[in-house]
Amino acid sequence: MRLLVIDDDPRYRALLRHHVTCYWPEADLVSYNPAQRGPMQAEYLAQGFDAVLLDEDWAGGRGIDWLPELAGRAGFAPILFLADRDDDAQAAAARAAGAFEVIARNKIDHQNLLVTLGLARQRQRTQLEVWRATDVGRLAEQFGDAVIPGYRRIRRLAAGSVSVLYLGESLALGSLVVLKVTPLARKESAIDQAFERFVQEFDIVKRIRHPSVVRLHDLGVAPGHAYLVMEYFVSGDLRTRMRTALPAATALEFARDIAIGLDAIHSVGVLHRDLKPGNVMLREDGSLALIDFGLAKHREVALEVTHSGLILGTPHYMSPEQGHGEPVDGRSDLYSLGIILYEMLTRTKPFDAVNPMEIIYKHRNEPLPSLEPELRWLRPLLERLLAKRPEQRFASAKEALVQIRAALDLCAAIETVA
Repeated sequence: MRLLVIDDDPRYRALLRHHVTCYWPEADLVSYNPAQRGPMQAEYLAQGFDAVLLDEDWAGGRGIDWLPELAGRAGFAPILFLADRDDDAQAAAARAAGAFEVIARNKIDHQNLLVTLGLARQRQRTQLEVWRATDVGRLAEQFGDAVIPGYRRIRRLAAGSVSVLYLGESLALGSLVVLKVTPLARKESAIDQAFERFVQEFDIVKRIRHPSVVRLHDLGVAPGHAYLVMEYFVSGDLRTRMRTALPAATALEFARDIAIGLDAIHSVGVLHRDLKPGNVMLREDGSLALIDFGLAKHREVALEVTHSGLILGTPHYMSPEQGHGEPVDGRSDLYSLGIILYEMLTRTKPFDAVNPMEIIYKHRNEPLPSLEPELRWLRPLLERLLAKRPEQRFASAKEALVQIRAALDLCAAIETVA
C-alpha cells in the first residue's frame, strides 16, 4: 500500500500511519505539505500511489478547493477526502466534486478506512492497466525513440547534440523526475564518447550524496538507448533567476551555496569543469544543487572525456587554463564561480565576444572590468576568484567560502547603516 497524504499536520499523519500499518505493515505514506509547497504541478497524476488522502483544510488553504481540480486530471489516483464528518453537506459536496470516498477525520472508523483503501487500490490498479493498453498509455512510455517502462512522459524540456531531457513521472518514486536519454551507438563517434560521459556522470554523482548536488535516481538501458533519471527542480535554474536584478546580498548567498557544493565535490576528488548558471538548479525550499557532471572528472575514474586537442566546456565560464587545454584543478571551478558572481552582480559577463576563441583569449589576457561604485567593495573578492593564474586564487572552495561569508556579513552591515 502506497499513499500520498496532503495535509500539514504531522500528528494526524502519524495517526493515519498507525491505522494503515496495522493491516499493511510495509505501507509507505508520503507527505505533501501544501502550506509549504503550494499547489501540485499541473502535470502530476500521482500514478505511483494507490490513493491520495486529501485533508479538508490547512494553514492558508482548503482541500475542498483543491479537490475538483485534482479529481479532474485524467488518470489521477483515487482521492479520499478527510472531512469532519462523512455524512454532512460538505461530504456530499466532496463526493460530487470527484472524491472516491469521504473519511471522517476526527473519529476514524478503522475498518471502514481499511476497506476503502483496499477498494481505492483495486480501482487504481485496474485503471492503470486499462490506461497502459490504450494508445495514449503506450505513447506515454515513449521518450523520443526510446520506450522506458515505469515512467510517464510529460514533455520534452531540452535537446542537446547527443541527449534529450524529458519531464516525466516515475511510478516507483511517485514524483516528477527528469529523464536524460541518449542513443547507444556501437561505433567510433562523438555519440560513443557522450555515452561514456553519461555513465561516468552517474558513477560520480552516486558517490557524492550531498544536498548541494543533484540526486540521481536511476541509470537504465532501453532498446537502443540509455537513460539517467534525476530529480526535477520546479523552480528552474539560476540562469532563469538571473533574468531579474539580484541584490548584492542575494548574489552572495547564491555564491556561498555554490561554494558549498564545490567544496562537497572537491572533497571527494571531483572537478565539475562546466559550472555555469544553467547547471545550478533551485529547489522549492530555496536550496540549490549542482547538476550536469557529464564533463566532470574524478581522480579514481580512468576515463578522460576529451580527445586530444578538444576543449570541452562553456567559454564564457572557463578558466584561462581550461580554455587553453592545460591541466586543471579545483581552482578552475572557483574561477567559474567568480564569473557567475560577477554576472549576478552586474547582469553582464566580464569577458564577452562573438568568437569563442576570442572569449578564451580575453579570460587570459584582459583585466577584470570595473564595477559600479556601490559594488567596488566586492572587487577584492572577485579578483581572488578571477585571478589569471590558479596559484593567485583561493586555494580551495573552503577558503573561498570563508571570504564569501565574510562579504555577506559586511553586506548586512552596510545595509544596516544605510
